[in-house]
Amino acid sequence: MVHARFSASELAAITSAATAADMTVSGFLRCLTLEGAGVRPFFSEDDRAVLEVLIFDIRAIGINLNQVGRELNRGGRPPDHEILETMLVSQQLIAAALIELRRHASQGAQRHRRVD
Repeated sequence: MVHARFSASELAAITSAATAADMTVSGFLRCLTLEGAGVRPFFSEDDRAVLEVLIFDIRAIGINLNQVGRELNRGGRPPDHEILETMLVSQQLIAAALIELRRHASQGAQRHRRVD
């Protein structure tokens, strides 16, 4: 057993985060502590691989949006179909990233709740 001191605002933030993860405060702190110590990573190797793909996709969104913005800032106007295509692809990539992040966050929390 370990005792730790938190201010009221810190404890409120921890409690809120634990609730959002559908975990007890104790389980939540244990997971974070073990993750920080490298004992039991919050994300598995598979999770990390998926996150790397998502990071790549999100960077691609940024590049596409920057290209459109750069053209507009130069006073140019990319063809409407290019703007629309960039926005649609961006929306699809962001939606896919959110779905994956929610799935992995849920799996991670379930995995940590099972192991005490």
